[in-house]
Amino acid sequence: MTDFAETIGRKPARRSLGSRLIGLALGGAVLAPATAPIAYMLWPQPKPVSADAPSLPITIGGVPFNVPPAAIRVPMQRRPGAQSRIDLVFLWPSLTPPDPALKPTPAAPPNIGERLFVTIAGSDGTLPPLQRLKVIYPRYTEGVPVGGPDGLEVRHFRASTPYQGEELIHDPSAPERFLLRCTRNIAATPGMCLHERRLGTADITVRFPRDWLADWRAVASGIDRLIASMRPASG
Repeated sequence: MTDFAETIGRKPARRSLGSRLIGLALGGAVLAPATAPIAYMLWPQPKPVSADAPSLPITIGGVPFNVPPAAIRVPMQRRPGAQSRIDLVFLWPSLTPPDPALKPTPAAPPNIGERLFVTIAGSDGTLPPLQRLKVIYPRYTEGVPVGGPDGLEVRHFRASTPYQGEELIHDPSAPERFLLRCTRNIAATPGMCLHERRLGTADITVRFPRDWLADWRAVASGIDRLIASMRPASG
């Protein structure tokens, strides 16, 4: 009887311990999402390199690039290794990074008309640019194409569409190389053009002033050279 009583006496204790363990587990599950951002901020992060350091080996979407740190606009992105995206700026027409010693001020802001902006990010699974030209954009354009600068083809996007206020511009002989969506020049607001390329599993987005279309062949060639300069040498 004593053994039986002792056995009975132990069972509530075991249930109580089990209940406490379950409670702790559930409490940890609830607290984990809340504490994760704090833990991330407290966890040591790679220190950004200086802007005047040599080119960095960076992988975006599994695609390798060599990127000059001075071209990277976000200081925390100035580190080697895998990243989800990087934001870059280059001077035009030299295609060199801005001088890190020259800090812009309100009295002397950067001249946007002399800068080419580049974003490299992992592909989001959308159709590549050339497929969008064939499948997506025709749903939103209106009218027939009209001639643009030096042989370019221009089509207007309809109002009340995702691309209203923009124009679709491309080189009809090589649309995969030079395909743009551009806003118009309005009063004191200069129009901007957006050019996208898919490189493996990475998307490269280039932005530049619409006024550059007056010499668009030089722009297309410059974009080709810039992308090639950031790709590691094979072999």
